[in-house]
Amino acid sequence: MSIASYSEYSQMILKAREGNYAYPAINVTSTSTANAALEAFAEKKSDGIIQVSTGGGEFASGQMTKDAVLGAISLAQHVRLMAEKFNIKVALHTDHCPPKKVDSFLIPLIEETERRRAAGLPNLFSSHMFDGSELPLNENLKIAKTLHERCTKSEMILEVEAGVVGGEEDGVNNEDTPAEKLYTTSEDMLSVQKELGSIGIYLFAATFGNVHGVYKPGNVKLKPSILKEGQQAVISQFGPESELNLVFHGGSGSSLQEIHETLNYGVVKMNIDTDTQYAYTRSVVDFMLKNYDQVLKVEGEVGNKKFYDPRAWMKKAETSMKERIMQACDDLKSSGKSLGL
Repeated sequence: MSIASYSEYSQMILKAREGNYAYPAINVTSTSTANAALEAFAEKKSDGIIQVSTGGGEFASGQMTKDAVLGAISLAQHVRLMAEKFNIKVALHTDHCPPKKVDSFLIPLIEETERRRAAGLPNLFSSHMFDGSELPLNENLKIAKTLHERCTKSEMILEVEAGVVGGEEDGVNNEDTPAEKLYTTSEDMLSVQKELGSIGIYLFAATFGNVHGVYKPGNVKLKPSILKEGQQAVISQFGPESELNLVFHGGSGSSLQEIHETLNYGVVKMNIDTDTQYAYTRSVVDFMLKNYDQVLKVEGEVGNKKFYDPRAWMKKAETSMKERIMQACDDLKSSGKSLGL
């Protein structure tokens, strides 16, 4: 199959919400990590989302270039080519673009899709995220509305966020965020739907105590009931057809019970980054420690090219990351539910 079209992506979201499951959204930074995600989705017969952050795009472009837009385009093109080999549907997404990077990252990527559409080519990305959570809600929604209208016009879905996800990710540190800002209110959710609901389908990252990074059990105080109460308020005011398509950020370390509870309240997308980073790196460390005298030229020896060839340990890393994503498909109940089945 291939990258999901706008109508297919919309159908994916609707099916997930109605079926109480969600799609793993995997941050990638290289062709290697992108391949791990595609293979995991294919093996689990799960559709999924592959996403690129500003930092991921910058890394993918190389340490001399450091061009987040160019790196994001490169990764998107790779995923588009490789997705044709797998019998699943994949959506391409950009993750967490703050207000200060809208003009330098988000707008150039939207313009790239607009150029492609004018030339009769498919969209580059399926969706984009504007993270205006650092702004007062009225300013956040003013920018979000303009972006949502522009994205919808070119058949792309916008993800927005209200409330702050704690912790640190991709160079953005919210570890000192006041506790009350970690929880989106029902009033916030009503405001988001009022401003964006009539334009077209969108994704909404409402926060309920979620935190980026890894924390020991008990340190993250999730309140999934916030999602339930917010959905009830939205449906009560705007009708059942206005139920929000929610996104779970900062889910690393959350219990399976908490994850499953959020699926009942409209979560259709869960971002997974920290756990896949660890899975990728953990296997490399294991390989290096077990083969120390093979990957290094120790005490005048020459080592073993078969071991220090980067492909040897990158294959291990890809497999480990793939296995973690496959677990995510099971945890989020998306396994075996691809549109292609």
